[in-house]
Amino acid sequence: MASPRTITIVALSVALGLFFVFMGTIKLTPRLSKDAYSEMKRAYKSYVRALPLLKKLGINSILLRKSIGALEVACGIVMTLVPGRPKDVANFLLLLLVLAVLFFHQLVGDPLKRYAHALVFGILLTCRLLIARKPEERPSEKKALPESAEQQPSLYEKAPQGKVKVS
Repeated sequence: MASPRTITIVALSVALGLFFVFMGTIKLTPRLSKDAYSEMKRAYKSYVRALPLLKKLGINSILLRKSIGALEVACGIVMTLVPGRPKDVANFLLLLLVLAVLFFHQLVGDPLKRYAHALVFGILLTCRLLIARKPEERPSEKKALPESAEQQPSLYEKAPQGKVKVS
């Protein structure tokens, strides 16, 4: 049977992967939701206006939105389907992407309700990465006790073994 750690990692990987595939697809095409797509277009225009450095680098709102959307879809697919180390790399890239999106939201002065989902999914990505990177403890490995602790009798052995008077 799989350990609770493994189940947690798999559940988080699949859920986060599907979420980012969905969100990336919304950024790339209006097929899923025309309203959400047009809202993404509007938001990314405001991000580029608020950060003139992007314009100087030749990055317009369409390129920014499509590149972030494509990265979300690619990393989401990896998180959902690909086993092993690539999941951790995709997790890390998505975490960096979420941090960038949080920066953009703060830059344009969006209220918390507009970016609360990014905070929550950033926390979930961080938790998944921490759980995945923590080495798994094996139950067969016992921590060695100091010799003095092994030689000391337990409390039960120290207790007197006489008759107990019950009244």
